[in-house]
Amino acid sequence: MGFESLGLAEAPATATIGAPVAERVQRVARCDVAVIGAGPYGLAAAAHLRGAGLATRTFGHTMAFWRRNMPKGMKLRHATGISHPHDSFSLEAFANVDAVAAIRPLPIETFIAYAEWFQQHAVPDLDRRKVTRVTPAADGFALQLEGGEVIEAGRVVVALGLKNQDFRPAPFIGLPERLVSHSCEHDDFSHFRGQRVAVIGRGQSGCESAVLLHEAGADVDLVARGPVHWIGSETPGRGSAGLKWRLYDLLNPHFTIGPFPLSWLVMMPALLHALPPTLRERIGTRCLRPAATAWLRPRWGGVRFAAGRSVRDVEPSGAGVSLRLDDGARLEVDHVLLATGYRVDIAKYRMLAPELLHRVDCVDGSPVLSAGFESSVPGLHFVGSSAVMSFGPLMRFVAGTGYAAAALTRAVVAAGR
Repeated sequence: MGFESLGLAEAPATATIGAPVAERVQRVARCDVAVIGAGPYGLAAAAHLRGAGLATRTFGHTMAFWRRNMPKGMKLRHATGISHPHDSFSLEAFANVDAVAAIRPLPIETFIAYAEWFQQHAVPDLDRRKVTRVTPAADGFALQLEGGEVIEAGRVVVALGLKNQDFRPAPFIGLPERLVSHSCEHDDFSHFRGQRVAVIGRGQSGCESAVLLHEAGADVDLVARGPVHWIGSETPGRGSAGLKWRLYDLLNPHFTIGPFPLSWLVMMPALLHALPPTLRERIGTRCLRPAATAWLRPRWGGVRFAAGRSVRDVEPSGAGVSLRLDDGARLEVDHVLLATGYRVDIAKYRMLAPELLHRVDCVDGSPVLSAGFESSVPGLHFVGSSAVMSFGPLMRFVAGTGYAAAALTRAVVAAGR
């Protein structure tokens, strides 16, 4: 078996045998494609690229963001499998290994276990070293790894998802971590037991965090600019609500994002990519509006809800924090949890060298991508959340791995020809 089949092809040495050591050129491992990130999009991209016969190296810890930045007790309403070119390692197949995988909504711990199983079978040679810097090279890119080793790649796929992309409204910037944190900074809310916590936001993250905080023993206030938009049925299949949502399921695709008929358009990223950017943005905004799943409502009773309110200013107050709302009311709490979502800015990935980053055409931090998920820098691709601006809301969900990985692979193979 050659180096190429392992993704470990070496760049040719230019020094002659017998030359002084100082004059020899160090051999550098080389691959066709380097995938940075081992979440759903990184794993899917690596599986498809390998399936096409490309020497592929994949870097990262399996589901690192999901493990460290999502709370225990979280559930996935529409859990879908990670795409594989032969559909060999679906979520349904994993249910034969772990029966819990057939339950809906699916516990996040089970989905992480599924992703580990997928990685072990589809991307068994995952390199868990961190990529600290990506720079241009003579024939592609040079990736510096923690420990100092350098890997060269003809192409690079950035699949870092929502890492470092959390959004913090202006009034909360600069406040100490003991007073204000983002929901993505917690994988467990038990340390808030006995504290009064204000949650800012009314989407799934805000409502689920509020419920989980209350169940962990915290005293919880949810502050939001409007009412909660509940989606789904509390008791599927029962009564008029059950009939309503059965009809909803019949009209919409299996994986539903947004209202009918936009829900069907979202499932066609190629068509969305062809639309004018302003129209694509309007569709995305409508389909990703804040909403929470109705199965949370029976657990909602212990949460105080200040609807139609926004925070004007924030200041430390004793050992806690004081919030002044737009109606003049004051809310004194021990901690503020921001469930304010994410805003993509690829500069926050912090591993693209400035001379590379400055060549990537972006709109508000999101890269402008071609049909093959390629940026304005030839050979540099982005998949996952950083592709939402170019391909629509589906790229925010695991269900989008199928389209993204297949389109990326087709483009890389075609360029190779």
